[in-house]
Amino acid sequence: MEIIQLNIQGMTCAACVSHVEKGIRKTEGIDMASVNLATEKATVSYDPEKTTVEQIMESIISAGYGATVPRGEDADEEMKEKDRQIKNLRTHTLISSLLSAPLLLGMVTMFVHVPGLMFLHDPLFQIILATPVQFWIGWRFYKGAWKSIAAGSPGMDVLVAMGTSSAYFFSVFNGFFAESLGMRTSGLYFEASAIIITLVLLGKYLESNAKGKTSEAIKKLMGLQPKTAFVERDGKAVEVPIADVVPGDIVHIRPGDRIPVDGTILSGNTAVDESTITGESLPVEKQAGDSVVSGTINSYSSIRFRAERVGKDSVLSRIIAVVEEAQGSKAPIQKLADKVAAVFVPVVLVIALVTFLLWWLLAGSLTSAFVSSVAVLVIACPCALGLATPTAIMVGTGIGAQRGILIKNGEILQQAGKLTAVVLDKTGTVTKGKPELKGIHPLSGGDSDHLLAIAASLEKHSEHPLAKAVLRSAEEKGLAIGESVDFTAVPGKGVEAVLDGQTYYMGTGAYLTEKGIDLNGLSRTKDELESKGHSVVILSDKSKALALLSIADSIKEHSRDGVEQLKSLGLQVYMMTGDNRRTAEAIAAEAGIDHVLAEVLPEGKAEEVKKLQNIGHIVAMAGDGVNDAPALATANLGIAMGEGSDIAMESSDITLMRGDLREIAAAIQLSKKTMGKIKQNLFWAFFYNAIGIPFSAFGWLNPVIAGAAMAFSSVSVVSNSLSLRNFKVAKTEKENIPHKESSMDVTIMVNGMSCNHCKMAVEKAAGAVEGISSALVNLDTGELTVSMDGEDQSLVEDVRSAVREAGYEPQ
Repeated sequence: MEIIQLNIQGMTCAACVSHVEKGIRKTEGIDMASVNLATEKATVSYDPEKTTVEQIMESIISAGYGATVPRGEDADEEMKEKDRQIKNLRTHTLISSLLSAPLLLGMVTMFVHVPGLMFLHDPLFQIILATPVQFWIGWRFYKGAWKSIAAGSPGMDVLVAMGTSSAYFFSVFNGFFAESLGMRTSGLYFEASAIIITLVLLGKYLESNAKGKTSEAIKKLMGLQPKTAFVERDGKAVEVPIADVVPGDIVHIRPGDRIPVDGTILSGNTAVDESTITGESLPVEKQAGDSVVSGTINSYSSIRFRAERVGKDSVLSRIIAVVEEAQGSKAPIQKLADKVAAVFVPVVLVIALVTFLLWWLLAGSLTSAFVSSVAVLVIACPCALGLATPTAIMVGTGIGAQRGILIKNGEILQQAGKLTAVVLDKTGTVTKGKPELKGIHPLSGGDSDHLLAIAASLEKHSEHPLAKAVLRSAEEKGLAIGESVDFTAVPGKGVEAVLDGQTYYMGTGAYLTEKGIDLNGLSRTKDELESKGHSVVILSDKSKALALLSIADSIKEHSRDGVEQLKSLGLQVYMMTGDNRRTAEAIAAEAGIDHVLAEVLPEGKAEEVKKLQNIGHIVAMAGDGVNDAPALATANLGIAMGEGSDIAMESSDITLMRGDLREIAAAIQLSKKTMGKIKQNLFWAFFYNAIGIPFSAFGWLNPVIAGAAMAFSSVSVVSNSLSLRNFKVAKTEKENIPHKESSMDVTIMVNGMSCNHCKMAVEKAAGAVEGISSALVNLDTGELTVSMDGEDQSLVEDVRSAVREAGYEPQ
């Protein structure tokens, strides 16, 4: 199956969405079709062996709508075209308002006799004003109605065209023919037809503006991509279009430049502002060998880097793709609205006909029958039903993207609100994922460095984080690392290799016991180390244990806060690890986690998730490694930490660009808020139609009032969705408790700052001083304000020294 997105033209309401989807599904080889009214896009999954994109587009055209294939390079032009459409809509609304205003004034003067304004009631005067509104300004409704009827799928345009045409031609008959035919006239309704069209256009204009704001996030993301890049050509840096950059090119970046593609730094040291991608406000130090990603900003030094992932493969492009996919998706809760929308217009037409007949036959009033049926036609609004879900999803996923939270589709938003448990993989999720060798404990009087060299030689070919910690320690000590042969790794247990003709084993106690190694007498030392949260690895030859190596991985700075936030949401938090239970429980206690799943082999992670599901939990799994992918896919909601592997990100439902546990709680809160808005929108959309249509049928609403209500119903739904932009993460009770330790703000004048680069350099230097919690520079005044933990005045001098070393002069 292949997936394609198409731009759809001509949709005006939720009924149109249903008709386009039905048209696409009639084509052979279609697996899935989802149409979004807010983005005016269709997402289609199809079998390329059975159908083509051209055939899919033809099915849409046959349904009465337009379809085009979007192109990345046309994104700017597409936005300009939408702006032109909005301006055109505004112009038509203004003209229609000017022509309708005298008609509205004429309606008012019917109740207040003003001799000088009686000409406003002249049928000829009214028809001259109403006709251009009806057939020029309102032509869009006739055109849309004709197309939808021809395709057998009547939509909102049919209701507007029928309602206003009824008012217009009824007025023509009353004003010019009724009297000559000897019939009693029952008034003119030109003002109703003109004002209804004006109000509908005004509603469409406001709705279009509001819909534009719902897509601001995706526009901002697209705006992060530079149009050009400086690339080495024949030894010189040449500016080329971004589309011409290929993997392997050497890219030059100046201070303040935005990085155009992903790559690895070859030369230069700098700090990169990654806030646009990760949400992290502080610049990240970068040097040769570090990676950089597109869309981020180089701060204060020139660098050269090798381009690795360009075009659609870059991090920024993948983020945009995920957000676009999410904004084009539907939440399961939308299914009911879709079913209603599919039959909405035919049902309303029947109700309008029944209303007309009942008033005419039972009340004997043709005028009342006409007015009530027109009110039914114009008040009915499937638009609000069609916009209720997609607008909220667009705003919610857009806000998430700006925070570095990538939500793949609308179904995930609904699932997040049902969670009862969160499983956190230990390494790289709860902990930093960079274990350090804390000590080596010889068991038979051997030399520590010699034993460490043997261990490093064994682990040289392993990718396990603990193995890397051993290897890194040996390299830092400058030890000679030999070349082992016959290397064998058993996931979750240990390794075996031959070094200088001698077979060695290294791994867990259970693994060495399997190999026949006697471990009696080791338990006391091993237990003491594990109770401190250290992972203990045993080194042995074929006959006896040689040493214990203790390795520890520190928990992340905000892990405990993140766990507290998850608990405050009513979730049970589990930590999963391959460590033995004693080590795991020590780390879990430090992070504030109550439930531990220890000694879990990589292939057993998914099974542990299933066990929790089997006892009734709705489970979210968070991890960052390749071996987390099966568990992420098994969980009801998979969350990948963005610092991890691409495979983990592909298997997940939510990707966090920052490896911060607090963002898991933020993602869940955002999902719940978004679903709350969707439910509110659907309630008001259903409630509005459920109340408005009967009121109109019973004659309690004038057609003009009905038209105004219809016009503003969809605007209210979009505006409610836009209120999501005020989303803030709720703090836990513990976070709201002030720190007992007093803090103090101190302001220092700094000379020599003239640009944003200077500001960042001073803030970085001051913020690096131990005991300083924040540093903020005001370039206009030249003031540096630092927040100190406590009231130790010596910190002020430390800050001054740090600023001076950065090349600036503090006073």
